[in-house]
Formats: sequence, structure tokens, C-alpha cells
Amino acid sequence: MRDVLDELMETWKAGETAGVATVVQTFRSAPRPAGASMVVAPDASAYGSVSGGCVEGAVYELAQEVVVAGEAVLHRYGVSDDDAFAVGLTCGGILDVFVEPVSKTTFPELGDVAADIEAGTPVAVATVIAHPDTTWVGRRLVVRPEGTTGGLGSDRADAAVADDVRGLLAAGRTATLTYGPHGERRGEGMRVFVASYAPKPRMLVFGAIDFAAAVARQAAFLGYQVTVCDARPVFATAARFPDAHEVVVSWPHKYLAKQVEAGAIDERTVICVLTHDPKFDVPLLERALQLEPPHRPAFVGAMGSRRTHDDRLARLREAGVGEDAIARLSSPIGLDLGARTPEETAVSIAAEIIALQWGGRGDRLSARDGRIHHEAD
Repeated sequence: MRDVLDELMETWKAGETAGVATVVQTFRSAPRPAGASMVVAPDASAYGSVSGGCVEGAVYELAQEVVVAGEAVLHRYGVSDDDAFAVGLTCGGILDVFVEPVSKTTFPELGDVAADIEAGTPVAVATVIAHPDTTWVGRRLVVRPEGTTGGLGSDRADAAVADDVRGLLAAGRTATLTYGPHGERRGEGMRVFVASYAPKPRMLVFGAIDFAAAVARQAAFLGYQVTVCDARPVFATAARFPDAHEVVVSWPHKYLAKQVEAGAIDERTVICVLTHDPKFDVPLLERALQLEPPHRPAFVGAMGSRRTHDDRLARLREAGVGEDAIARLSSPIGLDLGARTPEETAVSIAAEIIALQWGGRGDRLSARDGRIHHEAD
């Protein structure tokens, strides 16, 4: 919903009703992930996408019908055996799409949720998308680290779902959970879709060089909160890094230590070390590679030639960094794309981060068989 929130809020603030379709679960080679949304406004305009084009028309019509009927619907879209080009996904995937009417009446908490998302405050929305008692469908529980608002239908259900949602929110994950009709841990009947809106994941780029500017631009495009850090004030300037959200003048290892102490490094954080200068790299990597959960970053990569890499490893071992920690280092950073320019290198680095996040191998898809999309580990 984050991508269509502005358009949805226009309708909500005007006191009108929008049809909102959200992908709540995917199977096989589905084109859009869970959480992808489409908003159909009262003037019949549409924003966002749930399938990249495959079933947009059918979802658009269903969203309009749902607004008229005033009742939410969970619908499954997949390949049609009779005609693959009928309403279905010709890519072979299956989507479960929850379509609901959204207004101040049906979702009174939306204004506060939108404010939290805009401020970067963690918040999650748990919505009942299927239940034996249809009066439960569409009920919501808004979950924040400090408490909840709304309700699903019983105290037991609220308590069970709130506990699970806080775990998903801490990891920034969106998922569909299954319970018994009253929130029983063992059982089926109630399905709850959890949309987590955690702050953006961070990318820390160390080294204020031309490659860093390109990496910052690519990272911002991918949705990271980007910080560029360098100890040299003449190079670490906002003018040189317009795409970074923050430019810091500090010794890298000292800045990282302060961020860990402040609780600002988590398991979604990505660290790119681009200085390839041992007086900056080694103290920084010594600390970054030995961080433990929940402060262990998702990725630590360092730029440099094969010779620089070998020298870096020797220095890390001399500093007492163990082999398990060293194995977490991606060096030389990036995938083998044949990159030459800073912009091409930034794409290579981003590609490696994406591949590690989703379990991809970086091969050419045309040279492989089987599924295109991977599930997160």
C-alpha cells in the first residue's frame, strides 16, 4: 500500500470510498510480491498494480463492484486451462488478491497509519481476509511496538496476532498468517494478512569517491535510506552526493560503532566499503564482520582488486577476525557483469545485494530452466 498511499489518502480525506486490491499471497512465478496494491478511486482512475498487467482489468472491475456492494472479497487468479489469455496469469503464477472498500468508516485508523509511514515509525496492519464467520472479514488490528488499536473479533485473536505481527514488524516482513477461528495457534479457518511498514532499510556507503555517488544513486532508487561516510571533509560533501539522505564526516569505524550503540544497525542494513584503503577499511571491516544479531548487517561488501582483497584478508586475520566472520565478506564486491564505469559498477553491486536477498544466482535467465522468481531465505 505504501506506493499508492498518497492517492488512497486523497479519497479517504475527502470522505469517499476507494476500492483497494492487495496481493496477499503468491504461488509459483507470480509477477508481483505480497503487499503490491492497486487503488481504484471514485472517479474510476486506477493507481498501482497487482500483477504487472496480467489481471489488472479483472481486478479493476472487481474493485469497483466491491465499492458498490460494500463487502470485501478474497479472489484467486491463476492460469486458465481453457485459455491462457483469458483472465489469468499467463506466466504460470497464482495470486490471492484481497479487494476491499476503504473509507473513513471502514478504516478509521488509516490517517494515523499514514502518518506513521510518512514519519518512518514502525507500524503494521493485520487484516482478516478469510474466516468461517464472514462478519470477521475485513476487520483490522493496527500493531505498533508499544500497543495496538482496532480489533479482529476476540481478545484471544487480538493477542495471538499481535504477538506474531510484532515479530514480522521487527524484520520488516509482510506475510499471511493462519489461525483457528478464534485465534487458536493450532487450527485453520482464519487467515490474516499482515502488511508491515518498517523504516526503510539502510545502506551505509563508506568512501566518498565517484563510485560511491553512483552506488548511492542506485541504492536510493531501490528504496534504501543512504548514508555516505568518509573521514575526509573535502570529499564528504552533500553537493557531491545529492542522492544520499545523509553525508557524514567521520572515521568509518567510529561512525559504525556509534550507529550500533544507537541501535541504528539491524539485519536489513547493507554496508558497502569503497575506499580500498587499509587504514579506513580494516578497522571498519573488523567491526562490521563481527557484529552479532540483531545488529549483524544483511550484507558487507568491499571494493578492490584481487591483490587488495588478499592484503585485506591478511590484515583482518592479523587483527584476530575469525574465518566465520571473514566468510561474511563479499569481496571484491559486485557480480561479474563486465562493469567498467561507476554507474555500471553500481548496478553490479546492487545486483549482488538483490541476488543474496532473494536467493538468485546471477545467471542469464535465458540460459536457465525452472522458476524465474525466488523466495526469500
